[in-house]
Amino acid sequence: MKNPKAARLTKQGSRRFPDRVDPIVDQSERDFLATYDPSAFPHPSVTVDVALISITHQKLTTFVVRRTEYPQRGSWALPGGFVRFSESLDAAAARVLSTKAGLRNVFLEQLYTFGEPGRDPRTRIITVAYYALVNVDRFMAADSESGRPIEAWIDVPWEGEAGGPVDVADTSGAPLELAFDHADILGMAVKRLRGKLDYTPIGFQLLPDTFTLRQLQEVHETILGRRLNKDSFRRRMLASGLLKGTGKRQDEVGHRPAELFRFVKGAAV
Repeated sequence: MKNPKAARLTKQGSRRFPDRVDPIVDQSERDFLATYDPSAFPHPSVTVDVALISITHQKLTTFVVRRTEYPQRGSWALPGGFVRFSESLDAAAARVLSTKAGLRNVFLEQLYTFGEPGRDPRTRIITVAYYALVNVDRFMAADSESGRPIEAWIDVPWEGEAGGPVDVADTSGAPLELAFDHADILGMAVKRLRGKLDYTPIGFQLLPDTFTLRQLQEVHETILGRRLNKDSFRRRMLASGLLKGTGKRQDEVGHRPAELFRFVKGAAV
């Protein structure tokens, strides 16, 4: 026979989350939660940092923001911020990308959690890193709209998926000093891209709606940091089922116009 009291409890929302239906909870647990003191244990702060990645001039490119406050004032940082109590991690990352880079509705995926105790000198701060991908047109438009972040080229000092920190420089080639562990975050984003490139269509996020096979190959070569055989790459892409010809060709080019393709949207990233 079912316990009528327990049945009533399952229909009640919790005190902290009034819209949530609790599982069967006895009264002693409710009494415990009502008197629980959250200050009994120290709370680390939580932030999100977003590695926004694009490709310009066949270089991996990101956005960095100059820090105007301590700590590490004057160094460069990825767009980031503290997570609000009222928002999810994904919502916080989207907010940061919108307010600090002027971008909305882009590919955004959780990357890794960085929690080394001394990573931030202010206090115990854990950051949940994300990476976002946009094609060059949206990347440059965001730069001109926001006026705050600057374009930085990513230099990867390791091969394959070895991983590790990366270096960044401005478009003149001058090196930029990254704050905190943001060189490691960017390096992790590059490693993730290289690892996923062969088994997901993630590279298409860096292309316009229509593109040539040469442009697609340049995206792969830029991410991987090495040259690819033209013929074998094209055969593999055409046989993948990820491409659909548009029946159109490039215009206003100084060479024979190449056929334009489109990514088949049904393929999951």
